[in-house]
Amino acid sequence: MGEVERGSDHISTVEAASLLQWWRDSGIDCLVDETPRDWLRRTESVAETRAPPPAAQARPAALPDQLELFHEFLRTSDDLPFAAPTAPRICPAGDPASQAMVLTDMPTDADCEAGMLIAGESGALFDRMLAAIGRDRDSIYLAGLSCLRSPTGKIGGKERDTCVELVRHHIGLVAPRACLLLGDTVAKALIGVSAAQAAGKWHTISTPSGDIDAMATFHPSHLLNRPADKKRAWADLQQFRDRIGQ
Repeated sequence: MGEVERGSDHISTVEAASLLQWWRDSGIDCLVDETPRDWLRRTESVAETRAPPPAAQARPAALPDQLELFHEFLRTSDDLPFAAPTAPRICPAGDPASQAMVLTDMPTDADCEAGMLIAGESGALFDRMLAAIGRDRDSIYLAGLSCLRSPTGKIGGKERDTCVELVRHHIGLVAPRACLLLGDTVAKALIGVSAAQAAGKWHTISTPSGDIDAMATFHPSHLLNRPADKKRAWADLQQFRDRIGQ
């Protein structure tokens, strides 16, 4: 029976074979390698290493290129941000041929209960604002950045990007003479600044059908809490009235 040396000790080949087998059973498959190896590193399975990334939010392959079809898309599509089987949708209202498009952010809880955008006390103030420039809800076109309310009451992240893409397409289909943007959320989404920063100046919204003039001002809900800003809002409304015509 042969022997091998282990340090200063001599062991039999049977013992050596037994020792090597124990190493193999412990996961050691070589004694010397070109590069260091982390024997304690967790080994990933093929399925784990090849697992696809989480699916992105579904988007429509192509948006309808007619306003009537786009309205139907807003009423029925499951691809919209915040869409859920029981979620109420408050779709655009008014006259799309009025040349005056007004945009708010999303329905409030009060809007969802009333079935219309800008309802309640804010809605009463909004109606007075329109009357001051010789308009009413039937002689403007009112829409939301989203026709669904988000669970948090805010729009951000990928949902915001999708809403902006949809509303730019929407504005392009309507092709108004000018848009009135109500509040910070809409102003920041479409022209990149807050309503306060944008007030008193014309801005441009790029759409697939061309550029559209936009005036941003304070949302009626803001004016209820900050009546001092009504003077600035009135100046914005006058510029909007002059651009869209009576």
